[in-house]
Amino acid sequence: MSPREALSGQNIALIAVFAAFIAASTLVPEVTLAFGVPFSLQTLAVVVAGLCLGPWRGMAAVALYILVGFAGAPIFANMSAGLAVLAGPTGGFLVAFLPAAAVSGAIAVAFRRRGRLNYPALVIAGLASIPVVYSIGIPWLSVRTGLSLADATTAMAPFMVGDVIKVAIAAGIASVVHRAYPRLLTSARPAASAPRDRKAPATA
Repeated sequence: MSPREALSGQNIALIAVFAAFIAASTLVPEVTLAFGVPFSLQTLAVVVAGLCLGPWRGMAAVALYILVGFAGAPIFANMSAGLAVLAGPTGGFLVAFLPAAAVSGAIAVAFRRRGRLNYPALVIAGLASIPVVYSIGIPWLSVRTGLSLADATTAMAPFMVGDVIKVAIAAGIASVVHRAYPRLLTSARPAASAPRDRKAPATA
């Protein structure tokens, strides 16, 4: 894909819309659990972005969301904003959203190439984001709170079940989106592979 294609009006609009969707997810009331880490819908929105847009556009939507928050808009968890968020216990999870969207998006694109972009495939793609988030977020939490890595992992255990549930919901949302726009992931693929995609695969 050429830079011109990547920066098309459609792609820019999609990135902006999903960045706004991620920001809007923080408006839902949150529950703060151990060590000041909030349980929010950010993860769900990030996974939806990856599953719907593919790796680079999904990651770009997350990056735009983060940059706007760093600029001062109160769109992070607990309506926080600014670079100071990185110094808190949730900073690692925020950074981890970038590769998480990319990984879930890449797997979704791989399933689409095989004509198998259905609900189970989207769940699998979404679940792949969870270890990515925790592999960055938990060590960060450990450093910022002084907890051992084991204790930090234990503290995050209540979130893991919730994240699996959020992935299931995100896959359902993405499935609906792909049924309505079956070629949405086409531009997330290299141009050279586009000719193979003459028939959109069924989604469920």
